[in-house]
Amino acid sequence: MEVILLEDVKSLGKKGQIVKINDGYARNYVLPKKLGLEATAKNLNDLKLEKARQAKQEAEELAAAKELATKVEGVSVKLSIKTGEGGKTFGAVSSKEIAIAMKEQNGIDIDKKKLKLDESIKALGTYEVPVKLHKDVTAKLKVVVEAG
Repeated sequence: MEVILLEDVKSLGKKGQIVKINDGYARNYVLPKKLGLEATAKNLNDLKLEKARQAKQEAEELAAAKELATKVEGVSVKLSIKTGEGGKTFGAVSSKEIAIAMKEQNGIDIDKKKLKLDESIKALGTYEVPVKLHKDVTAKLKVVVEAG
């Protein structure tokens, strides 16, 4: 019997795959637990339509991420931290502070988890912070840290 998997099944395959399995296994395990559907013409057509819808949605998300990347690369964020004698800084600039400053200064809302900052910025200067907006799109945000 051919079955369309509705979820990832460890021994069979991934969601959306069409697999051939024993009739008993399908009737007694896969179908009752709603892990799969019988591969009828209607179900195959539904699967094809669902895949087309997902592809369209992914394309829209990619386009939105590329558009946001151009906005992010076109602006910079200025932050200030306290400094003492000899330019020694007190504290650091974290990804959360960068995300808040980005929203306040440029009106662009970026999740702090998307900022790929290896460690907090602890010195004055200009930094290029990578922003992972999509699995295929990474932008560079210019962050200027000055004495405050």
